[in-house]
Amino acid sequence: MTAALSGIRVVDFTHVLAGPACAYFLGLLGAEVIKVESVGKGDAMRHRGGSDAEKSRAGMSTAYLTQAAGKKSIAIDLTSREGAEVMRRLLGWADVLVENHRPETLQSLGLTETQTRAVNPRLIHCALTGYGRGGPQENAPAYDVNIQAASGLMTLTGTAETGPMRTGAPVMDYSVALAAAFAIAAALHHRNQNGEGAFIDVSMLEAALTLMGSTVTDYLATGHRPQPRGNAANSRSPGAGTFPCRSGMLSLGVNEEAQFTALARVVGRAGWLTDARFSNRERRNIHAAALETELLNVLAERDAETWETLMHEAGVPAARLRSLPESLELPQVRARGFIHSDPETGLRLPTLPFRINGAAVHAPAMTPPRHGADSAEVLGFLGYSDKEINSFLSQGVAQQAEPT
Repeated sequence: MTAALSGIRVVDFTHVLAGPACAYFLGLLGAEVIKVESVGKGDAMRHRGGSDAEKSRAGMSTAYLTQAAGKKSIAIDLTSREGAEVMRRLLGWADVLVENHRPETLQSLGLTETQTRAVNPRLIHCALTGYGRGGPQENAPAYDVNIQAASGLMTLTGTAETGPMRTGAPVMDYSVALAAAFAIAAALHHRNQNGEGAFIDVSMLEAALTLMGSTVTDYLATGHRPQPRGNAANSRSPGAGTFPCRSGMLSLGVNEEAQFTALARVVGRAGWLTDARFSNRERRNIHAAALETELLNVLAERDAETWETLMHEAGVPAARLRSLPESLELPQVRARGFIHSDPETGLRLPTLPFRINGAAVHAPAMTPPRHGADSAEVLGFLGYSDKEINSFLSQGVAQQAEPT
């Protein structure tokens, strides 16, 4: 089964990263996705993000391309009477609406959850916002970096010397996208049981707190304010962290007694197992500095690449520190087919981090669309005549991409 959501129709009224990624994930599982963009430039992410300036100028930035494949694009003026009617027809056609606009924006467009579900009572309306509905910040604008700051995530990243740091990738955008897709799947299952649509309220702030779940619980239970730990592991185990080797660095996740036993043997220090300082986790915590010194000395004897191989053979959780290009070249990544290559354009895109029923890959059905590439086609299947479509295009109610 490679199309678990086959037959599901999605209206993607989103912009930037989180919302488009959510709709992209649904499309990878077989949903039919129509991206609704404004006339003019459309999704701002078409023109920014990534290091290819030429693609950005053409409205096809790499940041946009990452979550645009498998969709059709219609460009309409939602502020016009005719454009608003087009949107109502789309909502009547759809199973799911994904949007990431502030509530006050939806109010101005007549697209609040009450209004959309009045058009289609079976609709799953999924709203992604920075802080969630209700409360004083429901209309506050937010990007990934703002939520990393507001949630406390940045204060956990880095060291006491560096101060708070943003994570190196927009982890909030993509984690929110996955959370929203998860919620949509649950709402669709619920609808299959009772026929009811649903309104889904996704908060980026709460997604950030969810990612820090164990840290949140520890603080609430103990009052201990978490501090930045650099490359040390969350487990606080002395044998867990990232350590320099003769060349390269090695991440170790030695948290259990059996793992410490395996580590001691693979590095040729079986004496650690009878050393009173290291005989159990409690003793190792007391003598963490001594253990770290000994571990650093022995790891300096070989390269990280060699240690990684030996650790894996011994069952020790370990990974050599790699750059992104190196990671993408891992045989495991290649074997899993995580990066999909479009046979027509050669564009290579990340897909989904799971497989259903042994699917080779969940790949997009179409290449990323140009702005308004499918406007006339979508208007046609919504029941508009050729005369009406031409009128919309000439009046600026809709916009059709020029042929390449």
